[in-house]
Amino acid sequence: MHLLTLIFGIVLLSKAYTLKCYECVPGISGTCTDTSKECPMQGQQCVAFKVTSYAGGSKVLDVNSKFCALAEECVEASVNFGIAKTVINSKCCTSDLCNNQPAPDPSKSNPNGKMCFYCDGQNCTNTLNCEGNQDYCTSSKVNAGGQTVTLKGCASKTICSTQTTQISGALGTEISCCQGNFCNSASSTSAGLLLLLAPLVSLVMLS
Repeated sequence: MHLLTLIFGIVLLSKAYTLKCYECVPGISGTCTDTSKECPMQGQQCVAFKVTSYAGGSKVLDVNSKFCALAEECVEASVNFGIAKTVINSKCCTSDLCNNQPAPDPSKSNPNGKMCFYCDGQNCTNTLNCEGNQDYCTSSKVNAGGQTVTLKGCASKTICSTQTTQISGALGTEISCCQGNFCNSASSTSAGLLLLLAPLVSLVMLS
C-alpha cells in the first residue's frame, strides 16, 4: 500500500512541474494562432522563437512561432551570405503561459573582426565582415529557381554545431563551417545545421 502511495505521489508530483505554454506553429502564410498546450517533458520551458531574413539590407521574412523546449534550445544565432542574412532570436521563460508575446526583433550587430569570403553571382572572392556572434566561415550550395547557387559567408557557432531539433525544423540546406579568416575559400569540412535558404535566395535572384 505504501509503495502504491509513493508511486502515485511521484506521478502527481511530476505532473505538477510540467509547464503549460502557448504553441503556435506557422503555416504557409507565415502566421499562426496561439493554443494552450501542456509540455510533454519535465524541465521544458516556454519559448517564443523568431526567424528574420534580410536581402539587400531589407527585411523580407519574419516568422514567429511558440512551443515547449529545453533550455539549450533558447538561442540567438545568425548566418550572413552577403546577399542575404538570417537571424534567429528566442525568448524563454519558466511560468505557465509566459510566452504570450513574440520574441524580440534582432538587435543591430557590429563587425567583430572576423572575415570570410562571400559570393556575388559566380564570383566567390568578395570579402565579408562578420558581425556579432558570427565566428565561423560557411559554404553551401542551394537550389534556387532550378539553378544551383553557391553561398559563402559568416555564421555563429550555434548554426554550425547541429544544435536543436526546433532550429533544424525551422530552418532547410546543409552548410559546412570552418574557423579562421577566409577559410571558406575551398570546400569546408565541418557539417552544420540546416537552413531555410532556398526561398530567400530565390527572392534575391528574382529581385
